[in-house]
Amino acid sequence: MRRLGRAVRGVSAPRLGKRPIARPAHTTWIVLRCTGGVAKPKETIGFVLGGGGILGAHEVGMLRALLEAGIGPDLVVGTSVGAVNGAAIAFEPTAAGVERLVDVWKAIEETEIFGGSLLGRLGNLARTRTSLHSDAALRDVLTGAFGTPQIEDLDVPFQCVGASIENAREHWFTTGSLIDAVLASCAVPGLVPPAVVDGEHFYDGGIVNSIPVGRAAELGATVAYVLHVGRIERALTPPRWPWEAGLVAFEIARRHRFASDLDRLSTEIEVHVLPTGAAVGQKAPDLRELRYRNFARVPGSIESAYNASRDYLAAQG
Repeated sequence: MRRLGRAVRGVSAPRLGKRPIARPAHTTWIVLRCTGGVAKPKETIGFVLGGGGILGAHEVGMLRALLEAGIGPDLVVGTSVGAVNGAAIAFEPTAAGVERLVDVWKAIEETEIFGGSLLGRLGNLARTRTSLHSDAALRDVLTGAFGTPQIEDLDVPFQCVGASIENAREHWFTTGSLIDAVLASCAVPGLVPPAVVDGEHFYDGGIVNSIPVGRAAELGATVAYVLHVGRIERALTPPRWPWEAGLVAFEIARRHRFASDLDRLSTEIEVHVLPTGAAVGQKAPDLRELRYRNFARVPGSIESAYNASRDYLAAQG
């Protein structure tokens, strides 16, 4: 699909906390326009969907805003919960596809995929020795929504990333079972067991590539819309307590990879980092993000990101 009806007018500098990401002095943002009868080069639009657990509800609102604005993807890349959201839009790149995704989120809540009593979770941990939950319920929800498609058969080219245990590196799923690939990209250490695909074990893709904008560029995107969970909008602060130290360390790693990828991008790609509409002044780390079973904020996250992204896109054109 293509962006319909309007040319991109500008690019908003991605922001980490309150500071824009610095770009080398020799680089500029390139905006392609049709002028003087010269044919405008065809845009290749990439949707980049980052990881972040339950905060991934923000991406649903962003997708709704993009599709309503007539912006559809030519390619989709995703990580972790972004793999779930990205797979849905690659499967059905329409407004109806976004509503199907909303139903997936409702099903995840209603079936209590990460529910169960404390005793039950401890029992699962005793059986597996590594995880509190099984991924079977999530597999059932995804299969109920999408069936058992192959990645190569989707309406829009799609890839998602997992962290290979045996090879200690990122692995991009480009063919094969969509459900297997998404589950591998979502295998959060400690919550669910490693996913096994073709005899190889995988953990959550966010470990190695939390916001894969570089992958979209490698695949030929000339315009990239970055859909994220809101963490990069928050100022990162030093830890005050021991339990915050790990969160800060992981946040540094994920932001560093994203910023480094941006700095390495060609000057001929536009990058739009969509806003979540989160309250100004929120700090990171936020321990509420560890409440992975609390779906109470999901509707509000979808709505705030939709409104903020709709306004952002309207301002661009």
